[in-house]
Amino acid sequence: MNRPKTKKFWAWEENENGERVLFLNGAIAEESWFDDEVTPALFSSELNAGQGNITIWINSPGGDCVAAARIYNMIKEYKGKVTVKVDGIAASAASVIAMAGDEILMSPVSMLMIHNPATLAVGDHAEMQRVIDMLDSVKESIINAYALRTNLSRAKLSHLMDNETWMDANKAIELGFADGMLTQENRMEQSKQKQAVMFCRKEAEVKVINKIETFFSITMPSKRDGRTIGELFARLDLIKKIM
Repeated sequence: MNRPKTKKFWAWEENENGERVLFLNGAIAEESWFDDEVTPALFSSELNAGQGNITIWINSPGGDCVAAARIYNMIKEYKGKVTVKVDGIAASAASVIAMAGDEILMSPVSMLMIHNPATLAVGDHAEMQRVIDMLDSVKESIINAYALRTNLSRAKLSHLMDNETWMDANKAIELGFADGMLTQENRMEQSKQKQAVMFCRKEAEVKVINKIETFFSITMPSKRDGRTIGELFARLDLIKKIM
């Protein structure tokens, strides 16, 4: 019995304004959507479960080009305004999905990468030629998405893909792959979804020792088991020095 494919690489949340937010993190579809109707249908139903404008945060190295094409089409057909925000990387298939946004914004430290489609094949020269023809067709379909967004010539886009082109935010905006850069105000939404955390082991250990000192200075009598509180603090100071 075949089990349905429902591996989700996306997550929906709602921001404080009641606007739906879609997060695309990691690889786009670990398994191909070519013969899978369950997962695409699930994505479509969740996309169309609400109305109004949506924001899509992308941080993905790419993945299955079939999945990317179907997601691109679903987003393009969505009735509300779609704002795409690239906070890390939108590479390969993920860059195709990004092109579906009505507005595309990139973090000052994010990257966008486009390249030629690739696959694995085994067989004789006739089979290899069929694979080459297939990859050429896939490339042309990807160029369609880039051309609609950037207004660059197909020859220019093909050249950029041949060279596996990496773009920072400024270059992506210059070439038309993005409309603008994320501002601090734009990023407030994302920071609420993913709170920044800094952990310093040395600082944490010192704080624990300080709390122990405070505790014993309040609760411990001047002498306990023949040891003075001063002797205890001396031991704690020694621990700090050797940590």
